[in-house]
Amino acid sequence: MCPPTHFAVTYAINPWMDPGQPVDRDLAVAQWTTLREAYTGLGHRVDVIDPVPGLPDMVFTANGAFVLGRRALGARFREEVRTPEAPVHREWLTSRGFDVHVPQAINEGEGDLAWTGKHILVGTGFRSSPEALAEIASVFGVPVIALDLVDPRFYHLDTALTVLDEHTIAYFPPAFSAASCRQLDALYPDAIVVGEEDAMHLGLNATSDGQNVVMAAQAKKMADQLAERGFIPVPVDVSELLKAGGGVKCATLELHT
Repeated sequence: MCPPTHFAVTYAINPWMDPGQPVDRDLAVAQWTTLREAYTGLGHRVDVIDPVPGLPDMVFTANGAFVLGRRALGARFREEVRTPEAPVHREWLTSRGFDVHVPQAINEGEGDLAWTGKHILVGTGFRSSPEALAEIASVFGVPVIALDLVDPRFYHLDTALTVLDEHTIAYFPPAFSAASCRQLDALYPDAIVVGEEDAMHLGLNATSDGQNVVMAAQAKKMADQLAERGFIPVPVDVSELLKAGGGVKCATLELHT
């Protein structure tokens, strides 16, 4: 995680961002701190990368890389304003002993890559490039499944889908092409289908340890759906980060073992 010390909305690179809308940085820091405490309260270790002045989106560490075991694929951002974040994340991972691959194709880390325990789901259509699929498969040596995103509000995979455990996902079908919906239905016939109201709170921008699901506090119907399926919702208000199109997952890079 990275504290939102320099968080701001000074440009618009997704439909959620409006530079004319005020941002309360102190509130963002307080909400981020609560999110971090939620993780530590569940027994998870949280490592922190230092924020860099001039990189207002660096709080969204999920975009910085994808990590599986001791191997990592660094990010290559589509938007030039975020390009300087990539080497900062690579340096942090390298300094901690990870084998970091410098990407050739555009990929935006865990923003578009999701580990299911069996394969990597990859969202394309807005940010990560289809050319990244072969590179991802080569780096990690596991099956890769491409999913087409079609709604610009859900510009990253992690805004429209979350992996709950090795057998279960939750997702918002209208964010995906018809072909990708059919593919997800075949892979996950018991998936939790989330409605638009909760999707628009970025309720699906969540993290799960297989039991506890840390998620936007405003996605109340989704929380009920999770509880009905035996998961434990852990609601956290990160509404200030939503002004930049981010949420719980965006602020969390998971180091998958």
